[in-house]
Amino acid sequence: MATKAKSVKKAVKKVATLSTKGKNAAPRAAKTLVKFKAIKLKLLRPVPSDINIAQASNIKPIMQVAEELGIRPDELELYGPYKAKIKLEILERLKNKPNGKYIDVTAITPTPLGEGKTTTTVGLSQALGAHLGKKVITAIRQPSQGPTFGIKGGAAGGGYSQVIPMEEFNLHLTGDIHAITASHNLTAAALDARVMHEKQQDDEKLFNALCPVDKKGNRKFSPTMLRRLKKLGIKKTDPNKLTPQERTRFVRLDIDESTITWRRVVDINDRFLREIQVGLGKDEIGFEHRSGYDITVASEIMAVLALTTSLEDMRERFGKMIVATDKRGEAVTAEDLGVAGAITVLMKDAIKPNMMQTLEGTPALVHAGPFANIAHGQSSIIADKIALKLADYVVTESGFGADIGMEKFFDIKCRYSGLIPNAVVMVATVRALKMHGGGPKVVAGKPLASEYTDENLALLKAGLANLERHIQNAKKFGVNVIVAINSFATDTPAEIELIRKSALEFGAMDAILSTHWADGGAGAKKLAEAVVKAAEQPSKFEFLYSLDASIKNKIETIAKEIYRADGVDYSQEAEEQIARYTRLGFDKLPICMAKTHLSFTTDATKKGAPTGFRVSVREIRASVGAGFLYPILGDMRTMPGLGTRPSFYDIDLDLKTGRVLGLF
Repeated sequence: MATKAKSVKKAVKKVATLSTKGKNAAPRAAKTLVKFKAIKLKLLRPVPSDINIAQASNIKPIMQVAEELGIRPDELELYGPYKAKIKLEILERLKNKPNGKYIDVTAITPTPLGEGKTTTTVGLSQALGAHLGKKVITAIRQPSQGPTFGIKGGAAGGGYSQVIPMEEFNLHLTGDIHAITASHNLTAAALDARVMHEKQQDDEKLFNALCPVDKKGNRKFSPTMLRRLKKLGIKKTDPNKLTPQERTRFVRLDIDESTITWRRVVDINDRFLREIQVGLGKDEIGFEHRSGYDITVASEIMAVLALTTSLEDMRERFGKMIVATDKRGEAVTAEDLGVAGAITVLMKDAIKPNMMQTLEGTPALVHAGPFANIAHGQSSIIADKIALKLADYVVTESGFGADIGMEKFFDIKCRYSGLIPNAVVMVATVRALKMHGGGPKVVAGKPLASEYTDENLALLKAGLANLERHIQNAKKFGVNVIVAINSFATDTPAEIELIRKSALEFGAMDAILSTHWADGGAGAKKLAEAVVKAAEQPSKFEFLYSLDASIKNKIETIAKEIYRADGVDYSQEAEEQIARYTRLGFDKLPICMAKTHLSFTTDATKKGAPTGFRVSVREIRASVGAGFLYPILGDMRTMPGLGTRPSFYDIDLDLKTGRVLGLF
């Protein structure tokens, strides 16, 4: 970074001074009158690569970013000079402060290249903070290493609208995703081991192993065991006082192996792990079985992190995660396995949001993970709650197109957070709308066809139905919509004007051309002004469906109202799962559809605003800890695969300077 070492040393010295004022000293509040100082961009033409822009940028010590927000030094945990975690205790201090305005950035159905939703989120924030003088926080998701090393590349924004340090944002950050990987796979290991041990041991051996006699001849229950006993309706706290029947109920989970739903995870696009055979070691002979891997950010533990509201709530949610059902048809949970407490320990730091900054020095909270096609795809409720207490405007984003990301933001995230959005920004591009109008196939890594780079109003007009449907869907929730036309160099004034006029006809409050990729916050100033105006207007937010509706009714409401499907077809497996989940009382949970992000349908090749189709539900998973049911539509995969020429070919390290090369 171009920042001088002197400023870093000064920041570190300040932290040291503040932290040595005595153990009994009351925490000193950060000066509330510290003025925000924007970082002035040095715009170059042609626009350099994202990583070159990021590495050449100025950057403020993270302590300065925090001080400008009014965050106390004792409310931070530093991870070097440019990133930190915010302690959850800050919510108690700020609980009486009114919330700022809540803005969700979503998009039309994208091309495989993406339409710049994160870039727009960051550019809008830079415009609000560095150019309109608003107190703003960007709240976005942490990227998965899957797309970073796969096709899409980094997810820190792009051009002159990025979160920095860009390399740290995209690679590891503070280790939250690694903590999820470890926690999820610990659960998988515990599950397989428990099945094996129950088959090998009688009840007495199981009891003696689970509650061994200590050196003084005593036995005791661990905290997680006491929670299991409570679930069983056994009020005893002394292991020795359990009756033989109670011992059997306590020690034997009796897992029906055909119902196991908990697989393993890794944060890499490893297609060869989608289906695997485990238990091939000599000590596991007789216990071989099929399993598989999902990508880490599709883990229920990631969803719990994103939807939890406190450490206590997270602990409860982990305990409720279902791994299988027993031979009586009852749910077997992580609490039953005895692993929920250990997961909480692994996740105790991951629950704290990560604070970074944009290229223009506005603050950013980066927390929880992506993939709204195979998960719910939102940054965390905790980060949003903290941000809304600290800022006048919080700009967040929901993954992929509005048919999945925005719908899940409203129907899942807003239900659990109790937060009501003030406006939606719908990102659209000329490129994507031409694709929806019947343009040639867009393939990552290959040059765009001339239809996308030359003016073609007829093709563009034919694709506008996709924008219209997304605007209509947002308005079904009662939220004001602003269309952000994310500009590309090949777009013509006539094409932009056609989108603008059409968006207004479709019901958007405004439609603004935004050049934030090339111009930073200055290029999104008019967009920011429109968003401020929209956020001040009254809205009548409402959910799409009632939680009291049946599982099928909720699925079909989303399919018909948002996708515009004629109906829904269910496999035999899905029918059985619906019956089981209804019997177990999970039918009151919201729905998190796993569907391709490239079409309103389950067929990624169907562009525009298709009608006359049906949606097929292959299976339904119960993410009870996270708090939703998870229908898998069509051939949707929960583990992406690497193509012939992934992004990792370009990534390397400059061994002389230590700089990362070719990240994006």
